[in-house]
Amino acid sequence: MSKKNIAKEWFDSNKALSDLPESLQTAYKEWEKIPEAHISSKAADPETAAQRFLLYSMLPAWFAPGVLDYLLHRRTKIEENSGLKESLIHSLMMAEVGLPIMMSLLLEINPLTLTLMSGAALAHEATAIWDAKAAAEGERGVSLNEQHIHSFLEVMPFMGVSIVAILNWDQVQATFGQGNKQPKWRLRWKEPRLSQGYLRAIILSIISFIVLPYGDELTHCLKAAVGRRLSAGKS
Repeated sequence: MSKKNIAKEWFDSNKALSDLPESLQTAYKEWEKIPEAHISSKAADPETAAQRFLLYSMLPAWFAPGVLDYLLHRRTKIEENSGLKESLIHSLMMAEVGLPIMMSLLLEINPLTLTLMSGAALAHEATAIWDAKAAAEGERGVSLNEQHIHSFLEVMPFMGVSIVAILNWDQVQATFGQGNKQPKWRLRWKEPRLSQGYLRAIILSIISFIVLPYGDELTHCLKAAVGRRLSAGKS
């Protein structure tokens, strides 16, 4: 059975819930009670169209360049040049993208979540510059194709946060003490929430197309680094 199918069965079973700590089980049960949002597939108003684009076009589109970037790293044998350092930077960048994605999908959009999401996007850009430097110092050849893929991956966090901000402009105003909404600096479930089916599909896609490939890259780089250290110790 493939890793993807094992993950799907785990998500679809009650074991996924029973494996969680009690505090998280309680939080999950509270989340389940929240009514699901209905995003019309036919509505033509700009707000609904922007929501559909964000959820069903832009977010899934992130997976393709992520996988292509991983394949190009393998092609250049990253474990033999820039190695573990660059692979760890890639893992950090995935976390910096993953944070705003999960916050936007699960949590209420307010000044706190907007600030955290914007900070993660800025941190991702800074880390991308560090990543390019690590590749150059490790003498890993970065092709034009990989550079174009990096451009796409770099701009996506800013695009995503920008669309979320536009859809919640009253919260942007509240962040700066403007408008007629009181700023609420808190972490709270999104109401109404997104459907379980959609969230499961996104989480399984993240595991399949991001976590597993870059986990594989990190494993190869770690093994190569350990092998070089052992060889150096014997010589």
